[in-house]
Amino acid sequence: MASNQATRNRLIVALDMPTLEEARRLVQSLDTTVSFYKIGLELLFADGLSFAQNLSEQGKDVFLDMKLLDIGNTVERAVGNAAELGVKFLTIHGHDQKTLKAALNGRGASQMKLLAVTVLTSLNKNDLKQQGTDMAPAELVLHRAKMAYEAGFDGVIASGQEAANIRKITGPDFLIVTPGIRLNGTATDDQERVITPGHAIQNGANYLVVGRPITQADDPVVAANSFIEHIKHALTTQA
Repeated sequence: MASNQATRNRLIVALDMPTLEEARRLVQSLDTTVSFYKIGLELLFADGLSFAQNLSEQGKDVFLDMKLLDIGNTVERAVGNAAELGVKFLTIHGHDQKTLKAALNGRGASQMKLLAVTVLTSLNKNDLKQQGTDMAPAELVLHRAKMAYEAGFDGVIASGQEAANIRKITGPDFLIVTPGIRLNGTATDDQERVITPGHAIQNGANYLVVGRPITQADDPVVAANSFIEHIKHALTTQA
């Protein structure tokens, strides 16, 4: 059975907030509860890169959610710079092999894990049709996950609804990081393909990314501990 700390490390709190002051206050309040944080575009434009490096230096795990997508040379150099920050995870849009290979080249010998974004959990079939594909979300997720796996990526970002099928084609060591996590009976906000912590873990997810249900809770520590308990229960059931 996983240790208590290992269980806690499966929860990634998304610091999706506009200012460093808010992020610092939340990290301070969650200090003994959470050790893994996601920094995305919103905070990145508020000196979030320096904050990411600071968290890493404090011994926290950092998921840098850049969702890189550009020409190969730009992606390669951007990934190389990100590797210098000491973060644990970095995201790349998993649209094509050229981008994936450029990211791998940029990482070099760094221990930073590269995760391919498959299909955002806020998108449904109609949204994908607007993007020019008739593939259903689950079908496109599986296609991109297979491409990332074959390219040599460490894992993917995908809904827990698709995690079981991804696990079947990739094996046990491929990381599945799942956003869109909600407890039963709570608001889904702008997420389309949501899933509970227990079902995500049972379907094969390794890490759960949770934002607003924790960051906007009346008591973020209580909320975080609730998600950790759901993860613990799912892992115990799995064992």
